[in-house]
Amino acid sequence: MKSNRRAYLNAQVIAPQQGLHGIGGILIEDGWILAAGPQVTRDMVGAATPVTDCKGKLLMPGLIDMRVFTGEPGSEYRETLASASEAAAAGGVTTMIVMPNTQPVIDDAAIVDYVLRRARDTALVRVAPMAAITKGLGGELMSEIGLVQAAGAVAVTDATKAVSNANMFRRALMYARDFDMLVVQHVEEPTLASGVMNSGEAASRLGLSGISPMAEVIMLERDLRLVEMTGARYHAAQISCAASVEVMRAAKARGLPVSCGVSINHLVLNENDIGAYRTFFKLSPPLRDETHRNALVAGLADGTIDVIVSSHDPQSDDTKRLPFAEAAFGAIGLETMLSAALSLYHNDNMKLERLVEALSQKPAQLLGLETGRLAAGAPADFTLVDPHLSWKVDAASLCSRSKNSPFERRTLEGRAVETVVAGRTVYTYAP
Repeated sequence: MKSNRRAYLNAQVIAPQQGLHGIGGILIEDGWILAAGPQVTRDMVGAATPVTDCKGKLLMPGLIDMRVFTGEPGSEYRETLASASEAAAAGGVTTMIVMPNTQPVIDDAAIVDYVLRRARDTALVRVAPMAAITKGLGGELMSEIGLVQAAGAVAVTDATKAVSNANMFRRALMYARDFDMLVVQHVEEPTLASGVMNSGEAASRLGLSGISPMAEVIMLERDLRLVEMTGARYHAAQISCAASVEVMRAAKARGLPVSCGVSINHLVLNENDIGAYRTFFKLSPPLRDETHRNALVAGLADGTIDVIVSSHDPQSDDTKRLPFAEAAFGAIGLETMLSAALSLYHNDNMKLERLVEALSQKPAQLLGLETGRLAAGAPADFTLVDPHLSWKVDAASLCSRSKNSPFERRTLEGRAVETVVAGRTVYTYAP
């Protein structure tokens, strides 16, 4: 059988886990990495190996997005696995972790298997589902965690709903612990989260009902006490305020098996971006003020926050082009996550290695994936990035079926120019 060997040379290879940051290359064959780093040169790969000259661009592990909502199954008009994967590939994302709040809900082994089979048939990138913690996301009856894990679910979560019943969540943590299954929680106390944007001066000025950061902090602190009781692995899907950063920092200092994520939107946008009731900025949790945003950036920089997610949540015009209070929560983000994250690097808020770690390496470690690294024997999933390529976000050119991007008409600096999954190029930037 003919070998599929090829090499990428003269790249700025960034892979913190492997200690790589400098000029080098990567050699791949039949979907696997043979070598990566400064030793990969033309002399090393041989004259017969096809070579891509990267011309100093960044070469990093493919991004792993831990929070992707799609409409498949059940609401394919919003997004399919295929269309989401196209957006992912264009954004340098090589693995999508999809949420279970579909129709039907991903709450048993058969639906997990269906999603995986559909992904194999239609998606350009790798797809792994999280299954629901509770049946139908109802918060009352626990899903069969062991069975969904055996079917291929990488974690359990009730997606945009918190499991508010403390005893139910305690039982779920204990059950998940026995399978070493990561439990992912949307940290928001539902009885305190009846508003539509961050509580404060901006909400008062716009005449909109506010959601206090305490709705998040109270749920997070409750959950961490339950983690102390059970010893289960716990992940707060998204935190959005300064107090949550401090709570997570203290929990890690106590040695609890906990981690947390932050959406790229909360790192680079704030409540003032809502402006004149712009519903593409209506998110859950809501965008906070600049003080909270700065605290999130600092928490990411020092490792308190583990991962960056896009929280890609496609919505149709029917649910977004409404008065702000009536519009649906959510924004798309697969295609813009990397570019928006690079703004933190360009503004000297974050080292490049830390961004790569949060976008790729850490999600892989939390979910037990083989990807997220550039090492011999690892899957050949990586992305080539031009960090200085400026491009304007144009709704018409976005790959997602839905166009509710908070970065619409913005010019971003840096983007993926080639995305490779299992050694196969699935995206090449064509301006």
